[in-house]
Order: sequence, then structure tokens, then C-alpha cells
Amino acid sequence: MAGLFSLTKMSSLDIDDPFFDNLKADYPGTPFSTGFTEWFHRVASQGRSALVFNDEQGIGAFVCIKEESEPIPLQEKNLPVCTRVKISTLCIAERYRGQRLGEGAIGLTLWKWQALGADEIYVTVFSKQQQLIGQLEKFGFILAGHNLDEECVYLRSRYHVDYSDPYRAFPFVNPDFRKAGYLIVNDNFHDTLFPYSELKNSRGPRVILDVSNGISKTYIGSPISKPHYNPGEPVFIYRKSTQPCPKRYNSCLTTYCIVKEVVHVKSAGQALMSYEDYLSRIGNKSIYQPLELQTKYYNEKTLVIIELVYYGYFGEGNNITMDWLDRNGCWGTGYPTETQLSPEQFRKILREGNVDVDNVIID
Repeated sequence: MAGLFSLTKMSSLDIDDPFFDNLKADYPGTPFSTGFTEWFHRVASQGRSALVFNDEQGIGAFVCIKEESEPIPLQEKNLPVCTRVKISTLCIAERYRGQRLGEGAIGLTLWKWQALGADEIYVTVFSKQQQLIGQLEKFGFILAGHNLDEECVYLRSRYHVDYSDPYRAFPFVNPDFRKAGYLIVNDNFHDTLFPYSELKNSRGPRVILDVSNGISKTYIGSPISKPHYNPGEPVFIYRKSTQPCPKRYNSCLTTYCIVKEVVHVKSAGQALMSYEDYLSRIGNKSIYQPLELQTKYYNEKTLVIIELVYYGYFGEGNNITMDWLDRNGCWGTGYPTETQLSPEQFRKILREGNVDVDNVIID
């Protein structure tokens, strides 16, 4: 999938682009709200920006958010005043429906909500938008009621996080986790599977731009011993340098994820699932080519799939080397993937990576 999300001045966008036709049709204006065209011109004249995904065909996604602190009148009740982020517009081009661009777009808005520190985040959608509603519910949004324009209001609160599933909790780590660990990814694979970049000229901490392939990641490995990772636990991604240089200073932690599921594919040379089921389980969440996946399945004696949710990263200048981990008692004595980190060690590493721990692990 070519293209990236970028922060774009709305005044530079063409309101007559066919991408916006559905928004114009769905929001012509009512006694309770302005139409999309009028709203677009107004906020563009105010200098507002939006996250826009562009590819060779044009706009593929458009996300606009704003901060609020006012009550929300609903048909059922009024939501009281608090600090909120409103997703004013979240639109995905038809050619990307059913792909993971929408997952990436929602992930971006939730990272921004986390960075701003607002109490709640919400979005209004029509009941006919079932695919979008499904994605919102996957990420922990709940139906709070209906506004005066008959739209469904879906909302999340940082004070009522559902930790039963890594997607519903995203991007907040369950404070009750008991251990964490490391996963090792060679540099040539890492930089495609876990891209990270800074969003310049924006308020608050950095935001990942290259999430066009979603925040669901699949790690495929052949561990020496049985993996100790459990669903819901955090893991750090260790970028192993393949260059002829001291790995102690050039290999480092870059990213933290939450384990969604651990699937054992092969053990002691015995297949535990068919090749077709193996491919189906991986889907489009791997960077490996079909031939590489086939080779792994038939040649490796032990094979494990670890499904991950990409929760955050340290960013340029904040990556943590093996040398620091060793000097600070976080490396262990065996193979790195066998190391089990305590909750305090996990927090210590996050702090070294310049992460606001209290805004990631909230009680």
C-alpha cells in the first residue's frame, strides 16, 4: 500500500474532490448542525489541519479532530462537561474498505487523545455505517446515545478502560500485568514491520505516521524454548542489528506492544495446524513473502505466531541499547526472549525511552 498519513492544512485540499462527495451527501446541514461544505470552509479558513492519507489515486483517508469542553446534548440524556477530543470527521475511501487503513486511522486518533490527556474521546456516526461501527467497537468505543440529528454517539473514557482485550484498551497498558518480555526482530524486517516517525509541528508527543497497514502485527519465530508470553502482557521489540558492528551498542529496543494471542504452529517437527490454516492465521499482517512463509512452515522444527497490537514506540534519540539494559539489570543471563521483566522493570525501561508512564499505565 503506497502512501502515508500526513498533517495537512485543510485550506490546501480541494472540497470538490470526489472523495468528499459522500460526506456532502450525508451532512447537507440540519437545524441542529451545519452542513459538511459550510463546516469545511469555516475550519479551513481558521487554519485547521487534518490527517490525510494520500496514495497514487488521491485521498484515501481523512481524519479531523478537535478539543472540546462542553456538555453533549443527547436524546436520552446530556453528557456532562469534561475535556474531550471529538473526531469531527473520519472517512475512508471506498477502495480501502475492508482493509486495515481504517484501523490505522483510529489508532492515530487514539494516540492523539492519549497525548492530549483529555478525559474522553467521541465520534458521531450514522447507524448505516456498520463497518465503521464495528471498528469503533473493536477499539473500545461504546454507544452513549443519539444526538439531535439521529446520529449514534460512540465514546471512550480514560477512566473506564476495558482491559479484557488489547484493542479495547489501546493505547493504555493494563496496570495489573505481572510480567513483560522481549521479542527479537532483525533490522531488515523490523523497519518495515514496526515503522515509526515523528509528526512535526503538532501539539503534544509524537504520533506515528506510517500506520497505513494497521496496528495489528504478526511475529513469526522459531524459539529455542517454549515462549512465556501470555495474552494481555506487554513485550518490547528488540531491533537486532545485522551489521558488522558491536551489537551491544547498535541493537536496541524501539517499540512496545501488547500480546493478543500466541499460536503454536509446529513443535518438535510436528505440525499442529495445516498450512492453509497457518496462512489464514497470518492474513495480511506479516511482512514475509509467500515463499518465505512456505519455507518457514516446512523447514522449521518449531514455529510460533505471536499476534501483537502495536502500542507505542520511543522515537529517534530515545532507543534503548543492549548495553543500557545490561548495566541496569534488565537484560537477564539467558537468551533475551527467555527474560521475564517485572512490572517495575517495564516501567523503568519506558521512562528511559522518554515515555510518560503515568499516561500509558493508568489505574
